[in-house]
Amino acid sequence: MLKIICDENIAFAREAFSNFGELTLLNGRQISSDTLNDADVLIVRSITNVDANLLDGTNVKFVGTATIGTDHIDLNYLKAKGIAFADAKGCNAYSVVEYVFTALLNVAVNKNISLKEKSIGVIGVGNVGSRVVKFAEALGLKVLKNDPPKERAGEGSGYVSLDEALTADIITLHVPLTYEGTDKTFHLLDEKKLSKLKKDAILINTSRGAVIDNRALIKVAAEKKLNLILDVWEGEPQINIDVLNKVLIGTPHVAGYSLEGKANGTKMIFDALCKFTSENISWKPPLPSKDNNKIKMIESGSFEEKLYSLLKAAYNIENDDSRMRKMIDMNEEQRGIYFDKLRKEYPLRREFNNYTVLLRSVEKEFAGLLKAFRFKVEPES
Repeated sequence: MLKIICDENIAFAREAFSNFGELTLLNGRQISSDTLNDADVLIVRSITNVDANLLDGTNVKFVGTATIGTDHIDLNYLKAKGIAFADAKGCNAYSVVEYVFTALLNVAVNKNISLKEKSIGVIGVGNVGSRVVKFAEALGLKVLKNDPPKERAGEGSGYVSLDEALTADIITLHVPLTYEGTDKTFHLLDEKKLSKLKKDAILINTSRGAVIDNRALIKVAAEKKLNLILDVWEGEPQINIDVLNKVLIGTPHVAGYSLEGKANGTKMIFDALCKFTSENISWKPPLPSKDNNKIKMIESGSFEEKLYSLLKAAYNIENDDSRMRKMIDMNEEQRGIYFDKLRKEYPLRREFNNYTVLLRSVEKEFAGLLKAFRFKVEPES
């Protein structure tokens, strides 16, 4: 029987992984080499660093991370030690995309910005970025794609340089965090790159906090009057409170925290563990149906206001921002604890495809856009 150590905040962890043996759920920040003393399997989220310091002297044979990023995993160490590895790339892609466009429409409405003829620079066109491109095109935005690895590999077309992408009205980051190599992304947006942004540009980061030099951001944000939307922060959970004071929307690394995104991540690691153990076990996340899923559009207002009314009905990002801002009045120790608490106790959030928009005949122009955003659409009776 396998002994499994798993982060307690992984959705449906007990239902899924107890199928394989003795399961122990722990706080991800408290997983240590001592807790892994006789463990065979380790399943984590992004807050647990998996490297030689953690695994040397243990019997761990399989590591899974229920996340799309792997910057917290020493992949070279795992390979050298013959430890099997699985991640959950793409599991919460739609959740992140929905966050990006809900946040964007929130800023557009509150700053009275028309999105007509605006451009968006999509930095990183992988599982998330490629979906951002599709949503952006449906919205009528001019898309500037930047992804050097994909461009070199001949995957897709129409790419532009990073400098050109940074000329867009809206910049959104969807890259992994890497510290070396040709495509290093640590401080990808340093002071020099940030200074290239347009005045009043909208900058969105849902990738990793350290992709942007947060100290440089404080300076440039003031000079350029940037409209900042940040879900990720350098130094999490101990974030720079001066950065939080600069943002229009700030959230605690929860862009991908839809119930569907979490469930998909767990299922992907479950399937990988089945393959590793040669077990033929059937398990499917028990996602409940969504009640009160009918949405009506507001009758008056701009295009942006009408669209945001629908997105907000499905996902009220303002609540996430309000909870995050309570950190401003806390001391440093309290902030770190509270940041983790917000993630652990994150409210249930469902993706757009669980909702049906009831459209009046005069609103038919929205039907195609809403379907592209994965809403169901019905005529209002």
